[in-house]
Amino acid sequence: MPDTDRRSNPWPLLIAACAILAIALGIRHSFGIYLAPMSHDNGWGREVFAFAIALQNLVWGAAQPFAGRIADRYGAGRAVALGSMFYVAGLVGMATISSASGFILVSGLLLGIGLAGASFAVVFGAVGRVVAAEKRSMALGIAGAVGSFGQFVMLPLGQSVMEAFGWSMALLLLALLAAAMLPLSLGVSEKDTAPPAGTEMSAADALREASRHSGFWLLSLGFFVCGFQVVFIGTHLPAFLVDQGLSGGTGAAVLALVGLFNIVGSFLAGMLGARMRKGWLLSAIYVGRAIAIALFVFLPITTASAWAFGIAMGFFWLSTVPVTNAVVAGIFGVRNMSMLTGIVFFCHQIGAFLGGWLGGYVYDRLGSYDLVWLIAIVLSVAAALLNLPVKEELVARLRPA
Repeated sequence: MPDTDRRSNPWPLLIAACAILAIALGIRHSFGIYLAPMSHDNGWGREVFAFAIALQNLVWGAAQPFAGRIADRYGAGRAVALGSMFYVAGLVGMATISSASGFILVSGLLLGIGLAGASFAVVFGAVGRVVAAEKRSMALGIAGAVGSFGQFVMLPLGQSVMEAFGWSMALLLLALLAAAMLPLSLGVSEKDTAPPAGTEMSAADALREASRHSGFWLLSLGFFVCGFQVVFIGTHLPAFLVDQGLSGGTGAAVLALVGLFNIVGSFLAGMLGARMRKGWLLSAIYVGRAIAIALFVFLPITTASAWAFGIAMGFFWLSTVPVTNAVVAGIFGVRNMSMLTGIVFFCHQIGAFLGGWLGGYVYDRLGSYDLVWLIAIVLSVAAALLNLPVKEELVARLRPA
C-alpha cells in the first residue's frame, strides 16, 4: 500500500527534501568562485575547470534517469544516500587533486553521479508523490525556493573560508556539509512508492508514451536552454566580473543574490503554476531571462549593475524547475515522475555541458565571453517559443473512463 501516513502529513518529508536541495544545490552553484583561483594556482587555462564542470553536468544528466528509476522503484531515500556518498568523495577529490586529468575525473564523474542522486528529479519525485495534484506545483515551488536559500548561504561562506584559509580548505568544509545529506536521506525514504493497481503506467509504458508526446520533447528542448544559461553564468560570471575590473568578492555576492531572489522566484513560479497554463509561464520566464541578460551585457558594467543583474536573474534562475517537473507529473502521473523528469533533465544537462565548456573555450581563444552572452540571449527567445504550445493534459490511458 502507498505511504498514506505521509500523504496525510507531508511536511516532514518536505522539510527533509528542502534541506537536501539546499545543501546539494547550494554547493553546486558555488563552484564558479573557485574557477579563477584554482586555475591560477594549478597553472591551468580556464578551459580545464570549465570542461570539468561541463563534464560534471553531462554525467549528472546521463545518470539522472537511472537515479530517478531507483527512486521510483525503491524510494528516494536510497537514491539520495547513494548520491551523497559520491558527492562527498567528489568534493574531497576536488580539494586535494592538482593534476588536470585527475581534477576533471573527480569533478566530472563523482560529483556528476552524486548530484544525480541528491537533486531535483529524485527529491521532487518524492515530494510529488506525497501531495495532492492540486497542491503539487506549490509544494515543488516551496522545495525549489528553500533549495535556493542554500546558494545564498554557501557562496559567501565558501568565499569567506577561501579568503581566510584557501580554496582547498573551503572545499573540504563543503564536503563535511555534504555528508549531512546521508542522515537527511532517511527523511525522504518511502515505504512503498507503488500506487493502487490501474492508476498509473509501468515504466516501459511511460517511456513509450513520452517518446511520442510532442509536449514532452518541446519541454525538453526548452530545458536545454535553461541548462546552458544557468551553468554558463554560474561558472563564468565571477571571472567575467573580474575581467571587467570588479573585485572577486563581487562575483560571489552576485551569485548569492541570484540564490536569494530565486527563493522568491521559485515560490512565485510554484504559486502561478497552480493558477495558469504552465507552458505560458515557462515562456514568460525565458523572455524575462533574455531581457535581463541583454540589459546586463549591453549596458556599462558596474558593481551596481552586476547586483541588479543578480537580483533580476534570481527571479528566473531555477523557477523553471518546479514548473517543468509539475508539467511532467500532470501529463504522465507521479509513479514514474523521477525517471521521466530525469530524461527531461538530461536535455538540460546537455545544455549545461555546452554552456560550461563553451564559455571557457571561447574565452581562451577570443579573450572575452561576448559571443556566449549573445548565444544565451538567442537561445532564451527560442525556449520561449518552444514552451508556448506545451499543455498539461493527462495522457489518454490515465484519464478516468
